Amino acid sequence: MQKVIFSSDIRQTLAEAIAAVRHDRLFVLCDDVTAEVCWPIVSDLLPRPIVIAHGDTNKTLDTLASVWTALQQGGATRHSLLVCLGGGMVTDLGGFAASTFKRGLHYINIPTTLLAQVDASVGGKTGVNFGGLKNEIGVFNEADSVIIDTCFLRTLDRENLFSGYAEMLKHGLISNRTHLFSLLKDDPQPDAALLAESVGVKQRIVEQDPHEQGLRKALNLGHTVGHAFESFAMTSGRPILHGYAVAFGLVCELYLSCVKCGFPTDVMRQVVGYIKEHYGVLPYSCDDYPALFRLMQHDKKNEGDSINFTLLGDVGELRLNQTATRQEIDEALDFLRDGI
Repeated sequence: MQKVIFSSDIRQTLAEAIAAVRHDRLFVLCDDVTAEVCWPIVSDLLPRPIVIAHGDTNKTLDTLASVWTALQQGGATRHSLLVCLGGGMVTDLGGFAASTFKRGLHYINIPTTLLAQVDASVGGKTGVNFGGLKNEIGVFNEADSVIIDTCFLRTLDRENLFSGYAEMLKHGLISNRTHLFSLLKDDPQPDAALLAESVGVKQRIVEQDPHEQGLRKALNLGHTVGHAFESFAMTSGRPILHGYAVAFGLVCELYLSCVKCGFPTDVMRQVVGYIKEHYGVLPYSCDDYPALFRLMQHDKKNEGDSINFTLLGDVGELRLNQTATRQEIDEALDFLRDGI
């Protein structure tokens, strides 16, 4: 089981985590931003990093190959250890690189963004984008440990904080009303207790269903439509942060939850109001609906020709493996475009 460590002293915690894994060589992966901003905080414990370009548009096979090359040239063996220091792009791609090089070497995640701390770095999903689709290629493989320290959140702008906060809203929606409503009142720079509560929601689900055969599909709330928005924005040359795509996806999928599963409209309005206030709008028109629908058809959760959604009957009441007609999906897209 993956060890998630909440740290108040990143240097000491990292030193202990490295010492706990037998290894012959130590490597670190950063993007160009975290190499400049975050690596200096722990530079006396780690070698000079393998540096890749930041941003989800660089989570590609070419970037992955560059990491494999750096590991190979550095003499990495299957007994080596890779520390992934960065946001979700770094932990996704770095985890996949570690999982596949020499058929797998040990790795540690140090997530430096709120999004990575509450979602991407926890649970063992790794991968890269391919063919214009999010995380199309990847494996399940948990890090030896994930070290979460809120000190890194001080390096983030509000847009990146809100990106991570969207995943926390999702955790509140699949958890309970007390958790959800505390999030709707809070600032996007949460305290350690609220952060730990959010991570705990995901941990409990992943422990019961590590390979997404059933319950783990709860974590896909907002993501069927959200990933379509994210891929659409990326291929349109106007990329958006993952959490913003998820926030917009939550609006659409809460609409479907109301229509198809009886989700309470008053709760939907509160969540939608929060998203409207803090996340702005996504520019798209009716002419873009066919492209968005095609992207949803490629979602990894689908079975056969059906588009698979995780919806809710109420806060914490999961409705897994739901489908929707093309008309219902268009109406949900209308609701986001016209309703907020």
